[in-house]
Amino acid sequence: MTEPLLLVDAYLVDALPEIWFGVVMFALAMYITLDGFDFGIGMLYATRDDEHEKETLLTAFGPVWDANEVWVVAFGTMLLAAFPRVYSRVLADHYLLAIGFVIALIFRGLGPEMREQRDDKRWKQYWDYSFVGGSFLAPLLFGTLAGRWIFDVPTLSLPALLTGVGLVAVSVVTGAAFLTAKTGPQLALDLRKYGVIATLAYLIGVVALLTTVVVTDAGGAAETVLSLPGGVILILSVIVGGGGSVLALRGEYRAWLVSALALPALLSLLVALLLYPTIYSPTGLTVREAVVSPLALNLVTILGFPALLLVLWYFKFLYGVFSGPIEADRYKI
Repeated sequence: MTEPLLLVDAYLVDALPEIWFGVVMFALAMYITLDGFDFGIGMLYATRDDEHEKETLLTAFGPVWDANEVWVVAFGTMLLAAFPRVYSRVLADHYLLAIGFVIALIFRGLGPEMREQRDDKRWKQYWDYSFVGGSFLAPLLFGTLAGRWIFDVPTLSLPALLTGVGLVAVSVVTGAAFLTAKTGPQLALDLRKYGVIATLAYLIGVVALLTTVVVTDAGGAAETVLSLPGGVILILSVIVGGGGSVLALRGEYRAWLVSALALPALLSLLVALLLYPTIYSPTGLTVREAVVSPLALNLVTILGFPALLLVLWYFKFLYGVFSGPIEADRYKI
């Protein structure tokens, strides 16, 4: 009776490098999905002139945006814990982009907090610029860093820049979808056009990026892009993006939100596909070569998975509490 159990355990232990790669990619997906719509709201904030509408946008993501940033910490922590050599090389080789990303997050975070400290028009305008600028630069720099990591290309190369612009565009899509599901019909009607335009821009950008990768074979990824899984992800992205735009134009905003959140999830799946099994192409490190020692990996697994489940439970609780619409600049709980 014990032999089959031991066999399962042996298979599980042997698969831990791939399991942890999946966990790291899951944390990345959660970050660009959840904090992505925060970035989108920050960029859409620039389209509002009315003070009441600005406060409505800030209220919409106010209870959750600090929590959403937990996932970038989780992503970095899990990458360090399971693949320390990759973590150190990514930060060392992309130092300026990483620092720029952190600074953008700081200015993004300071904006809404500082604008409330003084009832002065110029003061609020300055911190509005900080909020919008940080919300734009953070996904642009993070996406560019990801493009450099995946495709082993310079910062100003087309694949890196298209990855950054793509993350900006998909953030606007999810931000617009989130706001339309939370706000009143008049504001939603105005905001949805930005989401539909951003969806088209995102899909064009993804096609342009993958075409560039195929033509130049950046990072040796052309074969992966042309594979069946790569084609399926691209087709699903087009279907989800197009279907979501139809839902938005029909006023089915909650359904559009679900559709919109699927786009960064598919993008993360594409990133995982491109990174596996060579998790860091400049050094040729594979997932199994880069993983931490077996003893450390087992310890990380024992300690890490309960913590991850606790975080997931907290997010389920948080979004359950604030699942309703905004009424009179506050959530209806």
